[in-house]
Amino acid sequence: MLTTLAMLASLSGAAATIAQSSQNEVDVELVLAVDTSRSMDFEEVRIQREGYVQALRHKEFFDAVKGGLIGRITVSYFEWAGYVVPGSVIDWQVIETEKDAMDFADKLEARPIATQRRTSISAAIVQGASMLAASPYKGNREVIDVSGDGPNNSGDPVTPARDAALEAGIVINGLAIMLRPSDVPEGLDKYYGDCVIGGPGSFVLPVHKIEDFAVAVRRKLVWEISGLEPPVQIRKIATNQPTTDCLIGEKTWQNFFDR
Repeated sequence: MLTTLAMLASLSGAAATIAQSSQNEVDVELVLAVDTSRSMDFEEVRIQREGYVQALRHKEFFDAVKGGLIGRITVSYFEWAGYVVPGSVIDWQVIETEKDAMDFADKLEARPIATQRRTSISAAIVQGASMLAASPYKGNREVIDVSGDGPNNSGDPVTPARDAALEAGIVINGLAIMLRPSDVPEGLDKYYGDCVIGGPGSFVLPVHKIEDFAVAVRRKLVWEISGLEPPVQIRKIATNQPTTDCLIGEKTWQNFFDR
């Protein structure tokens, strides 16, 4: 009798462990890393915020979530400029129902809007990688979604941070905000393609008009969640032989500082 009870208790414990493990499994662990540097004005930052909120509330986003193998993802969010903005982190939340998506969008919408100095894409990547490493969930894919409007010009160089994240199995995608000329002669989307993104299926989606931002964010999230690649005519991809100077932002800032 005692042996039978012990066996039943053991099986019960194993079943609970399996159930807990199953609850922690998701299709994608997605970090949204959003640029709020002062190279964008307050109105542009506001529209950017609204773009993410609208995307998270859109039916296409939720359909992409439900279309996954598991039908569940987990999302986190933070803002960055020359550093990760204190208090901007919205911790991991599982998106499995429409209410989950609406709740996350509500948290994002409630955040105050502010801008900060400089641009450190490297800090954003390190923060995203750290959040993924500490995540209590197990995703089939781990993705950092970086949106920005300029090259790295603060903190550590971007490529070592990018390479370390890729070695950890993380995919980095980019949303290049190209509303005005940047410090990159070849174009910010080319800089992101050569210096920022990486991993299987990684891509850069350029945005040239502020009114297109909400649609661009929604498409990007759908592609990331579904694992699909965007049409080649509207994306930039990582190249094995980059031609962009990945220190162009640091050099431009130093020249400005010297002057």
